Amino acid sequence: MMDENTADAASVPLRLRDHAYDVVIGPGVRTSLADVIRRLGAGRAVVVSARPAEWVPDTGVETLLLPARDGEQDKTLATVEGLCGEFVRFGLTRSDVVVSCGGGTTTDVVGLAAALYHRGVPVVHLPTTLLAQVDASVGGKTAVNLPAGKNLVGAYWQPSAVLCDTEYLSTLPRRELLNGLGEIARCHFIGAADLRGLSLKEQITASVSLKARIVETDERDTGLRHTLNYGHTLGHALEKATDFALRHGEGVAIGTVFAGRLAGALGRIDQARVEEHQDVVRYYGLPTALPVEAEPAALIDLMRHDKKAMNGLSFVLDGPNGAELVSDVPHEVVARVLDRMPRARLADLVGGAALEASTTDAAQK
Repeated sequence: MMDENTADAASVPLRLRDHAYDVVIGPGVRTSLADVIRRLGAGRAVVVSARPAEWVPDTGVETLLLPARDGEQDKTLATVEGLCGEFVRFGLTRSDVVVSCGGGTTTDVVGLAAALYHRGVPVVHLPTTLLAQVDASVGGKTAVNLPAGKNLVGAYWQPSAVLCDTEYLSTLPRRELLNGLGEIARCHFIGAADLRGLSLKEQITASVSLKARIVETDERDTGLRHTLNYGHTLGHALEKATDFALRHGEGVAIGTVFAGRLAGALGRIDQARVEEHQDVVRYYGLPTALPVEAEPAALIDLMRHDKKAMNGLSFVLDGPNGAELVSDVPHEVVARVLDRMPRARLADLVGGAALEASTTDAAQK
C-alpha cells in the first residue's frame, strides 16, 4: 500500500478470523486511497467528508462527494438515514465503497451507515483528527447517540482500510489535539509502554497497535476489549452532563484520573499508582478535575445508563492483574470518590487551564 510518497509510513495489521486490513500511519498516506479502492475492486465510491473538498484525495473511480459535519449534534440516526437515502439515489451497491473523511463523529456515522445499507458495504476511513486516528477509525465499532446517552445504537462493521494521514493533524487547533491525547493517555493503563516523550506519530502507532491486538483477541466486547473503555464511563457521563461542552478526550482524561482514585479506594492499587494516573494525564496537558457545574448525583445516574453497566455501576479499573471490567461497584464508594475529586470551573477546563492550584481537593483536606 505504501509507495515512494509514503515511505515514512508505518503499517499496523489487524487480522480477524474472517476479515483483515491495515492501518497505515504517516504523512501523505491519503494519496494511497485510489490504490486501496482499486484493490477492493470497487466500481464507484461515495465519499462523506467533513473537510474541504481539497482534503479528499482522488478515488480513481466515479465518486459522489457528500458534505458532513463533525460534532455530537449530527451523531444521530437521522444523519445515518439521510446518508443511506443518498446512497440509494446514487445507486450504490455492495460492489462499491463508502469513504469517510473527518473526525470521530464522521467516522462513526459513516461506518454505521455502511454497516446498515444493503446489510453492509465496504468502508474505508480517512480520519482527520487525532481522536479519530487513535480510536474511532480502528476496530470496527460504529454508533450514534440517543437522548439517553452516547453510542447506544450501533453495530460492529470493520473497515477495509484505514489511512491515518498525519499531515491532516497540522491543521488542528490545540484543543482538538488534546481531545485525541486523552485516548493516548489512557493507553498507559491498559497495556501500552510509557508513550511520554515519543513523537506524535510514534504515539499514534503505539496506540493503534495496542488496540489492534486487543480487537484481534476480542472483536465483540466479550472480555478484553472492555479495557479500551478505560476512563470512558465517567467520561461519557461528563460529556452528557455538560451538554458536550467537554470534549470526548477531555472527559476520558478526567475519567482516567477518577478510575485511578476509585481503584485506590477499592484497594486494587496503591497510592503511588493512583498518583501515576494524575501525573500521566497532566503530562499531556489534559484536565484532571471535575467541572463544578456537574453534580455527582447526576453523574452517577448517567453512569448507570452506560452500555457496560450490566450489573449496577461498572468501571474498567486498574488492579494487580492489570485493567479489567469491575461490575457492581458500591454506590457509596463511587459517590465518595466523586466528592473528593478536585473541582474547577468548566470554563477553565475547556480552556486547558485546569490547574489544580485553583481547585479544592477534598482528599487532601
